[in-house]
Amino acid sequence: QVQLVESGGGLVQAGGSLRLSCAASLRLFSTYAMAWFRQIPGKEREFVAAVSRSDSTSYANAVKGRFTISRDNAKSAVYLQMVSLKPEDTADYYCAAGPIGVADTRRYTFWGRGTQVTVSS
Repeated sequence: QVQLVESGGGLVQAGGSLRLSCAASLRLFSTYAMAWFRQIPGKEREFVAAVSRSDSTSYANAVKGRFTISRDNAKSAVYLQMVSLKPEDTADYYCAAGPIGVADTRRYTFWGRGTQVTVSS
């Protein structure tokens, strides 16, 4: 059974940092693109960052320069290092796996249940 389990969320002050982790029980993890999305209740899920099978990365403009996505194929894990956090980064953050690393939620096959990030001003 495929599982993506996020961890590392929490409450942090504006300007602070958090590191999110996603542990994947995915056969052939290295063949998947991995991504992070976020969602505020009542709003659409939005793309944050993706890392391809070949380790190329892409970011939403809102987080570029502040967030870094990385993967560890040996551990079947993907990470999101977040610095200089802003109150508008407050959301539930979701890990996703799919064939290519794009911003479209429909292109991802597997999803985690999310971890909450709250940034206080």
